[in-house]
Amino acid sequence: MIELKNLTKAYQTASGMHVVLNNITATFPSRTSIGIVGRNGAGKSTMLRILGGAEQPDAGSVKRVGRVSWPIGFTGGFSPSLTGEENCRFVARIYEADVDEVTEFSRGFADIGAYFSEPVRTYSSGMRARLAFGLSMAIDFDTYLVDEVTAVGDGTFQRRCREAFAERRQRSSVIIVSHNLNTITQYADRFALLERGRLEFFDDIDTVKRVYEQAA
Repeated sequence: MIELKNLTKAYQTASGMHVVLNNITATFPSRTSIGIVGRNGAGKSTMLRILGGAEQPDAGSVKRVGRVSWPIGFTGGFSPSLTGEENCRFVARIYEADVDEVTEFSRGFADIGAYFSEPVRTYSSGMRARLAFGLSMAIDFDTYLVDEVTAVGDGTFQRRCREAFAERRQRSSVIIVSHNLNTITQYADRFALLERGRLEFFDDIDTVKRVYEQAA
């Protein structure tokens, strides 16, 4: 479970302060998959980084109950000089998980062949995302944070992603952000719209779609 209270985040731009999250109070309950939809620049990735603790809000608080993953679409946490395998082993030790199990699961899931033993700096962006996804699925979290990563890879990899989430959703929460309503529908049970700094929750995707289009 994650609780937000009076959460605010703004960035300085050439035209002044841009508020992306404006005094948001919300609860993301346990064992519930929530899809947050919003346009590019609405603050979806910022929201996800704050939920995971990678970024701090300007005001307000975040309360986390249980283990929360890093944003799965975020690959900046890898050390580029280390190989994929070395990065997996390092992360497994941080989370006190079985190092060999995490490494072998990540190797199989990412399916990047010999590159798994090469420095991450040699990877394409897609390969980094595949490794990040595999590594996150290799470690048990109470809440999984997902940032558009399910669009990575071919049909086989995307099907593997859906199957992995279907299994994780039986025991964990999933919070996924996207500008694509179809992606949100595949992975979420409840929905939220992030628009002009506000977060509004809905129980059905048709209502979200109507409000989303009206706000265009």
